[in-house]
Amino acid sequence: MKLSSFAPVLGCFLLTSGLTLAVEQPPNVVFVITDDQGYGDLGFTGNPLIKTPHLDKLAGESVWLEDFHVAPSCSPTRSAMLTGRWTNRTGVWHTFFARAMMYQDEVTIADHFQAAGYSTGMFGKWHLGDHYPYRPQDRGFDEAYCIRGGATGVTADYWDNNYFDDHHFRNGQATPSTGYSTDVFFAESQRFIKEQVERKKPFFAWIATTAPHKPWVCPPEYSSLYPNQNRQAAAFYGMLTNIDDNVGRLRTFLEKQGVADNTIFVFTTDNGSVGPKQFNAGMRGGKISPYEGGHRVPLALHWPDGGYSKHVRIPELTHMVDVLPTLLDLCDVEPCKDVALDGRSIRKLLAGEGDPSFDWESRVVISDSQRLQSPRKWKDSSVMSGKWRLIRGDELYDIRLDPGQQHDLADEHPEQVARLRGWYENWWAELEPTFSRTSHVYVGSPETAELQITALQWIDQPPPWNQGLIRSPRLPSGRGEKPTKPARFNGHWAVHVTRTGDYDFEVRRWPSESGLRIREGVHALPVTPGCLPSYSAVRGTALPIISATLRIDDKDLETKPVGEDDAFVRFTHRLTQGEHRFSPYFSLKPSGDAAVGHELGCYYLTVTQSKE
Repeated sequence: MKLSSFAPVLGCFLLTSGLTLAVEQPPNVVFVITDDQGYGDLGFTGNPLIKTPHLDKLAGESVWLEDFHVAPSCSPTRSAMLTGRWTNRTGVWHTFFARAMMYQDEVTIADHFQAAGYSTGMFGKWHLGDHYPYRPQDRGFDEAYCIRGGATGVTADYWDNNYFDDHHFRNGQATPSTGYSTDVFFAESQRFIKEQVERKKPFFAWIATTAPHKPWVCPPEYSSLYPNQNRQAAAFYGMLTNIDDNVGRLRTFLEKQGVADNTIFVFTTDNGSVGPKQFNAGMRGGKISPYEGGHRVPLALHWPDGGYSKHVRIPELTHMVDVLPTLLDLCDVEPCKDVALDGRSIRKLLAGEGDPSFDWESRVVISDSQRLQSPRKWKDSSVMSGKWRLIRGDELYDIRLDPGQQHDLADEHPEQVARLRGWYENWWAELEPTFSRTSHVYVGSPETAELQITALQWIDQPPPWNQGLIRSPRLPSGRGEKPTKPARFNGHWAVHVTRTGDYDFEVRRWPSESGLRIREGVHALPVTPGCLPSYSAVRGTALPIISATLRIDDKDLETKPVGEDDAFVRFTHRLTQGEHRFSPYFSLKPSGDAAVGHELGCYYLTVTQSKE
């Protein structure tokens, strides 16, 4: 009997029957997804420079999806994988503007596996919300060990993280680590897996590396493997070879634990490459591009006990939304909630003999790169079906005859343009009503006794997305004879207050862990030999901040001066239950003949309910 056949579920919670039954051990799942590694960034796919022997070996022992597609950037791909639904449907179509916070009512693959009795853990990059109720521990993961934000050293990440000896967040608590972060994430996953093996529990482990996303930093012994490359290429390739070594160590570890044969091991990446454009497998475009190089990525699936231990190539068009239904199907896990999926199980394809029960050649899927606060119709879209690719609604390519997408066939095949445009029109009409939803962070609930939020979640104003921009802000400046008109801060945080009451606000330029005062600068950290500078290698400039103002719901409620020794400014204000817009800002000393200075949004905000 399968585990799911005697473990009924209600909602997303496991209800045990209390009976003792002999059961077949369900398969475990290890899912590895790297960040910004493209299809051509592997030895197996033909790259003549990158050393990836362990991943090449895995590919040679796996089912390989040849025509597998994702979103062209980080958060959207993760949302599609976790939900089995079009990423725009889930509220995730950007990497900030609160559009990397998956709608609260989405159900994840971790919810399903957790409900079926699996232990669930995620390690590395989450990038779908750093605050309740969007964190991994709120979305079905028993254990979460991750960074905040979308890359090492971004604004939401722990201050001065630079890939070495970083602080990561274990179920929300900042925890120091020792070593290179990719090594640490894999080591944490092994600890988790070992614990589940000892407990004789099936496990779902999601390992999402931050590498090779910028900044391109790796241990010097890896960049030195590429002495004939420039510093950028050597660091990027070194990061990839380090990932490869970690995959090799993890597979050896699974063998030693005696679970390798009954573990579904999946390797894939989240979008096209950002690396040196020396090899792209003949494709056009890279990350965020609607062309093939932006969203066609590798996927290898290895599971000896399931019969998937030989190299089999699957030519049919598949998509990241297919991962959830396929893994549930392979593990015989019943969904914990009835959700309309956009993906479908590809289990019947995995033998490499096709699937006559479905017309795969006529299937239509989509990848689009919005990267806007609100989606725009046709923007950087690729509507795909069989050999056809419709780009932005007007360019048509036959990908089998023209893999480099150089010859537009729209005029020669108007019937295909019409068919794919019709599909997109229906898709857009179905999803467009959901775009107006906003994912609010919560304050005042038991889970949010203290809310710490950063500028990365600003709405209506582009945020400083990495700590280099916090250290050295891009401020408005006057040109010519007239000074620039003082700039108004137009951004806000969307917040849901769960309980009416008095709340304390602490506004900061620097995060609390930095120990820095509002008006002071900070020195740059050294650069790792053989690598590019991290975001902490930027000198932090002192700013002439003279006051802080608490603005809520577009009203300036109170202003206080900022002194030389102030690390933060505290306000207290009564909030009513419901949705609010928080927009605290600093005022800079006026320049020239201006009566007032520029407004600078407070980069870091802590909100707590006042003690009675």
